[in-house]
Amino acid sequence: MKKVSIIIPYFQGFIFFRQTLYSVLKQTYKNYEIIIIYDHDNKNEVNLLKNLISKNNKIKLIINNFNIGAGKSRNKGAIVAKGKYLAFIDSDDLWNKNKLEEQINFMETKKLNFSHTTYTIVDENNRKLSLRKARSELYYKDLLNSCDIGLSTVIMTKKLFDKYKFSRNKTKEDYSLWLKISKKQIIYGLDKNLAKWRKTKNSLSSNIIQKLFDAYDLYYNQEKFNFLISMLKVINLSMNFLKKNYKKK
Repeated sequence: MKKVSIIIPYFQGFIFFRQTLYSVLKQTYKNYEIIIIYDHDNKNEVNLLKNLISKNNKIKLIINNFNIGAGKSRNKGAIVAKGKYLAFIDSDDLWNKNKLEEQINFMETKKLNFSHTTYTIVDENNRKLSLRKARSELYYKDLLNSCDIGLSTVIMTKKLFDKYKFSRNKTKEDYSLWLKISKKQIIYGLDKNLAKWRKTKNSLSSNIIQKLFDAYDLYYNQEKFNFLISMLKVINLSMNFLKKNYKKK
């Protein structure tokens, strides 16, 4: 049984985080470590976290001196990770109890270094909003038009991650990584609903202006498209997001 390092950046929202951590701790797959990166300028909730995890030797807490963002925090967590695999979950999302077991078996059987799964989008009260199905195969050209990979469903080998890492952006830092990887290989998905992504009013992923800015930066500065093509791709990405967001649940 290969070891999995579970990386969780923490900004705020202790109530949601307790639910997230519980969903990780009840996994049927037991060979894991948890790395929490506290990423807030205000250290008021540090003691809450310390008390929550104090009796579990599988959990390591890293405290950033100041806010550096989720992407850089995950990169920091990966440096100290000891697992063959890295699994990512945001601090307000949830996993089904068999998530790691199902996905690691899928990856080991097919000898994959990256995978993602189907997931449900829920609101702050855990009510279902919609479903995002994982396609069996994704290519770079597919991802350029629509980010169809849920970060909290991703597992990848540490060896692969060390080649690329998350970008500096406040949002889209995961999308940037998926694009880098998809340039080199096919992205494989497991169509099993194994996670819940929580849509909250105050999350960075709900900040439309920030998402548009980061999408343009990704296309123009990272993918090296010209101004016009970058703008068109931002529009196309936004339209595809709206289609997914408002389609029948």
